Amino acid sequence: MSPTIRYCEACGHPTAEKIPSGDHLPRRVCRHCGRIHYQNPRMVVGCVAEWQGKVLLCKRAIEPRAGRWTLPAGFLENNETVEEGALRETREEALATVTDPAPFALVNVPHVHQVHLFFRAQLEHGRHGVGAETLETGLFDAAGIPWAEIAFPSVRYALECYLADRSRGQFEFHISTWRQPLSG
Repeated sequence: MSPTIRYCEACGHPTAEKIPSGDHLPRRVCRHCGRIHYQNPRMVVGCVAEWQGKVLLCKRAIEPRAGRWTLPAGFLENNETVEEGALRETREEALATVTDPAPFALVNVPHVHQVHLFFRAQLEHGRHGVGAETLETGLFDAAGIPWAEIAFPSVRYALECYLADRSRGQFEFHISTWRQPLSG
């Protein structure tokens, strides 16, 4: 869950949860100045980068899911496009440059307030390395992907769709929603 904004970012006074006039959802509203503090989903962007039939994966050095494999991806920054963010994350996490990014898969992850958007792209010259948030990188053919060690359901989904589309010789845009299973 997102942390609750308890104090106004504009004036520092306490906020309260209420439905602002003209809205239909509860929001945190400053009791003093009336500023509405919207909390919206965060965008995660990344790439399914391929080189000679193999896909680039990164082993995470940070939580969540440290030690698990993922696609190079991370949070979109302000003032960048989704394409720029995906390319930046690929450079940061895998020291890799990709070309020809094309939107490929979108996964809604409402229980953590995120949307994951993956691009398919070509790894330039097959070069990759270990970035600050990465323990290891590798190029994997379909049979060698460490499925049991994939960090996130959205990454599994993107990889499965990518491999299925590639085997058909036709890429499509995929959309899915992953909801955390109810516990207890």
